[in-house]
Amino acid sequence: MPQLGLDGLRAGARNHPRKRVGRGPGSGHGKTSGKGHKGQKARSGGVKGPAFEGGQTPLQRRLPKRGFTNAAFAHHWRVLNVGRLAGLPADSDVDAAALVAAGLLPDGPEPLKVLGGGELAIRLTVRAHAFSEAARQKILASGGQAEIVGAAGTKA
Repeated sequence: MPQLGLDGLRAGARNHPRKRVGRGPGSGHGKTSGKGHKGQKARSGGVKGPAFEGGQTPLQRRLPKRGFTNAAFAHHWRVLNVGRLAGLPADSDVDAAALVAAGLLPDGPEPLKVLGGGELAIRLTVRAHAFSEAARQKILASGGQAEIVGAAGTKA
């Protein structure tokens, strides 16, 4: 006979039926349906969240906000990988307006940054507000040019 231990235990089948409340006195869960008599917890949706303090101002509202967030100063870019440029005609000039017209870039006020994902085999002159180093190298390796236009760090 094998030795019994905790490592040999496994969960048994769950075969008990779910509790059907509010189905009359014969069910044992009729009338108040196991919720006792009246009160907030007997109501639908009556359970308050973990921060509720009975109407007293909760702790997270009593304490001051601390620290610094950089969200107001963050730079927002429209980004495009180099591999997406492969479908454009060779020896063409590519800027944000041309990319919007080609459906490769959403229209908007944010500056354009070209990133290095994908491969580029055609020669293009790409004008953008910023380039990653990998993108610049891939554009130059294919015989094209990477030109920076406008102010690259403008806040959108």
